[in-house]
Amino acid sequence: MEFVSQEAPQPEITDGTSPSCGSSSSPPPCASTSSTRKLELPKNYHFELEKTFLRIKQKGAKRVALQFPEGLLMFSAAIADVIEEETGAECVILGDVTYGACCVDDYAAVSLGCDFLVHYGHSCLISIKDCLLPNMMYVFVEIDIDITHFVDTVQFVSSLRAAISLLQAENFFEHPVVVPQARPLSSGELLGCTSPVVDSAAIDTVLFIGDGRFHLESFMIHNPDIKALQYNPYEKRLTHEQYQHAEMHALRRAAVKEASGAGSLGLIMGTLGRQGNAKVVDRVASLAERQGKQVTMFLMSEIFPSKLAKIPDVDAFVQVACPRLSIDWGYAFDRPLLNPYEAEVALQGSTAWRDVYPMDHYAKAGGKWAVYTNKDL
Repeated sequence: MEFVSQEAPQPEITDGTSPSCGSSSSPPPCASTSSTRKLELPKNYHFELEKTFLRIKQKGAKRVALQFPEGLLMFSAAIADVIEEETGAECVILGDVTYGACCVDDYAAVSLGCDFLVHYGHSCLISIKDCLLPNMMYVFVEIDIDITHFVDTVQFVSSLRAAISLLQAENFFEHPVVVPQARPLSSGELLGCTSPVVDSAAIDTVLFIGDGRFHLESFMIHNPDIKALQYNPYEKRLTHEQYQHAEMHALRRAAVKEASGAGSLGLIMGTLGRQGNAKVVDRVASLAERQGKQVTMFLMSEIFPSKLAKIPDVDAFVQVACPRLSIDWGYAFDRPLLNPYEAEVALQGSTAWRDVYPMDHYAKAGGKWAVYTNKDL
């Protein structure tokens, strides 16, 4: 097993099921054998190990790259040991920061001589046929939760997406339950940049199951009239979540207005895994040049205020990496930092500013600024 250096900090371990090792001089239990590590993987996490063993053997893979988001990296060494033991293949852990399926790093896997890649924690957002490495698999890693506590907690909620059969059997619903979908995502799946739109005339409440707000905020941005509840299965808490729509719209419209008057534009393509999209970059460049703006191209794996501050001869930036970077952190940069939708507005493309901010970056039915749509001017 081999580690490739990571930039992100080790995620905080919040329960006793993880295989984290101590710092004592004696060998910690989780460093003893691969069979010990296998037992220490939490039983409620579905890593699809048997399926992984089978696929690796079928492809005759010799060197396997494993890629994990930060919340699952703590299990990487244990999983690598088990895969090596069961398949005879060497495992390489890609330790660089991984924010989502958009960061699937087939480029790094190929450069390291790997002939198979397993990406954990996300669905198949970037099609395998579009990647350099033909032998790949995505493992979503479903996590079982305490359904009994969940049902006891939400039995008075009118709309929810989990434990449906159990709750319906107990007659908790007066109306059909809707599990929305934004293709190509799975039903009920949210990304920080992509979420479904639901009919506020038919649905008044959404229940999100998970920890953290990043993905839920995407839904709230895209559905400002829907009440949002969050059930955190780790803390076993149900909360009412809100979003400051007016403040966000005011900040982003101001950035768009300033950028529309810029004479020069820095166009950044994200190179963290598959975050950047060349077709989106080309469309933004064409729109900017049509407006008579000078365009300078940049490639960056991560985009920080201090880095862009060192580039003085650019009036505004457009980043084709993560749309939420502009929404959540745009105020921290010394010049406008637009995402593709905002650039579409500023450069007088296919849309004016919308009252409902679109979260459709990977949606098949997204706007001209989205990844999987037609980019003709």
